[in-house]
Amino acid sequence: MKTLDIYEELKSNSYPGRGIVIGKSEDGKSAVTAYFIMGRSVNSRNRVFTETADGIRTEAADPSKLTDPHLIIYAPVRVLGNKTIVTNGDQTDTIYELMDKQQTFEQSLRNREYEDDAPNYTPRISGIMHVENGTYNYAMSILKSADGNPDCCERFTYSYTNPINGFGHFIHTYMGDGNPLPSFEGEPKKVTIPNDMDEFAAKLWDALNEDNKVSLFVRYIDIETGKATSKIINKYTK
Repeated sequence: MKTLDIYEELKSNSYPGRGIVIGKSEDGKSAVTAYFIMGRSVNSRNRVFTETADGIRTEAADPSKLTDPHLIIYAPVRVLGNKTIVTNGDQTDTIYELMDKQQTFEQSLRNREYEDDAPNYTPRISGIMHVENGTYNYAMSILKSADGNPDCCERFTYSYTNPINGFGHFIHTYMGDGNPLPSFEGEPKKVTIPNDMDEFAAKLWDALNEDNKVSLFVRYIDIETGKATSKIINKYTK
């Protein structure tokens, strides 16, 4: 698979929507993830990421402007033991609860579908990172309508065992702007991952469309110790 420059990939798309990157740092020491949200409406843009005990949540930057919390207020990141869950919706909680009951990542998503936001039918994208005793693997999932037809939910899961140093995969909700918004196509895109978290966060943020970007979360997890370091960038403030 061709390796893409994620910064150029983002610059070339004014509205990738929400996106997840998961991979391994170039020096092989860190399991890496990034998650960003974007918005076109006042309601979608009126958000910030805030830290929680086991991850992050979206919250209204200005509660007085919040008109509909459905699909925009959720926990994108939660940690379950040695697993880090990253998603673009409330399926984070579904994965957390069912994996805690010994279901697999793929099994936990079988009772979920794309979002109920016709006519877009926004895909649900999810990722799981497993860091334990110096080993690391991850998986990504997308649940989407059949080319905009809600009669069929297409389910794809991609697993990466012993990831290659310096590389990761990027999946996002939309191929670009439009009405309706066109869903992501194909398998997750192969991208490079740097060693420096601050550098990665800054370049990702700069590459996102200035009008549409809302929030970005980046986390580096030491594969040997499991210690996590995170960074949040919000365009708007509470």
